[in-house]
Amino acid sequence: MKRLVTFLLLTLYIYNARAEEKIIILNEGMWQSDNGRISYFENGSIVSNQWFRDKNKKKIGDTPNDIIRVNDNLFAIAVNWSNIVQFIRADGKAVAATEDIPNNRRLCSDGKYVYVTSYGHECETTKGTVYFTKGYVAKIDLSNYKVVATCEVGYEPEGIALYDGRLFIANTGGYAEQEGDHEFETTVSIVNASTMTLEKNIDTHVSNLFGEMSQSGKYLCINSPGDYYETPPCGLIFDCEKALKGEDCYVRFDYPVTYNTTTTDGHFFTVGSAFSYITGSYEFSCLTIEPWTVMKTKGKSGIEEKLPGTLQTDFADMSQPYGIYVNPYSGYIYGSDAGSFDGAGYLYQWSPEGKLLGRHKVYINPGHFLAIPPADWETGISPLMQALLTSAQPVFDLQGRRIENISHMKKGNIYVKDGKKVLRVR
Repeated sequence: MKRLVTFLLLTLYIYNARAEEKIIILNEGMWQSDNGRISYFENGSIVSNQWFRDKNKKKIGDTPNDIIRVNDNLFAIAVNWSNIVQFIRADGKAVAATEDIPNNRRLCSDGKYVYVTSYGHECETTKGTVYFTKGYVAKIDLSNYKVVATCEVGYEPEGIALYDGRLFIANTGGYAEQEGDHEFETTVSIVNASTMTLEKNIDTHVSNLFGEMSQSGKYLCINSPGDYYETPPCGLIFDCEKALKGEDCYVRFDYPVTYNTTTTDGHFFTVGSAFSYITGSYEFSCLTIEPWTVMKTKGKSGIEEKLPGTLQTDFADMSQPYGIYVNPYSGYIYGSDAGSFDGAGYLYQWSPEGKLLGRHKVYINPGHFLAIPPADWETGISPLMQALLTSAQPVFDLQGRRIENISHMKKGNIYVKDGKKVLRVR
């Protein structure tokens, strides 16, 4: 009864954000063509399809492939083939760039440092050049935008997430067929973020952990495209807390989750793209995943082949689905269609209930999204929330950062308790 009352009280304190939509879209462009672009969408329309150039009078670079929010007014962008991690403000102005991490891939941050995965084999640091046999993670100090530490992980590391002071890195081994000196990887590496030392590797027995990796508190949604021939694609739900305790920490299921995002209630929305070189064709699937139920039932429950409203049919009508994203401040949903991969793509917007609101032309290969916080997004916490936070279980944000001081919690932001209770600051 006490749990039911707590749940009902929580529902009364859900924050209903007004629909102030400010979305950054990374258009990858064509690889090795130096034609990546940033589109900026605000309140129902595309403001610019070359937003970075408008603000900074220069190109963003070749193949931007990840963007994260570092703090209220600082964002980081991994520009893969230009070997740059670009830092910008919320108004689009460039403030710094780190150019010492070749073939960079994915990003995460604890607010003081940015952590970057790289397929490369060398990195320039404040202590000199470091060389690696496999891939690595680099640690950028935001006080000077220099690489201050590195840690070797698996071959061609892709997704990266932070949970309770550790970095969780999905290794792909994606160059296995090109380089020929290693196989596809099957591991998630766990690295101490403070010391930048490898603590252990978790063997998932699933090869090629490649693509988007979303995080909901202690849970990760990880994709595997297989080997594009005989090994079929699949998805994983990975429990970071269980991994740290040495317990069974992942569940495999027979759907790819190529493009995935965390929802405002802690679920995952996914669009899976299964490609086969044998048939030369793609097959698509859409899922809503409740990660705590998947872990509890070992995959027997918690996965539904559906998305809200018209999303499923809208994605089915696209030429090449290329991304999905939920604005964490408002719940509005976004997706993209890459079309032919060499021409203009499209951005789609849906209401939180899944009603299609618009389709907007952007640039080539629009694949990554980030919401800018609304103007009224500010610190604030209800008395009920304060009481809940004083209980034994720690609270994390959706990026896996433990909340040590409740005064740092932000209005409209989402937090996770007990691995599944989703709390929104009122």
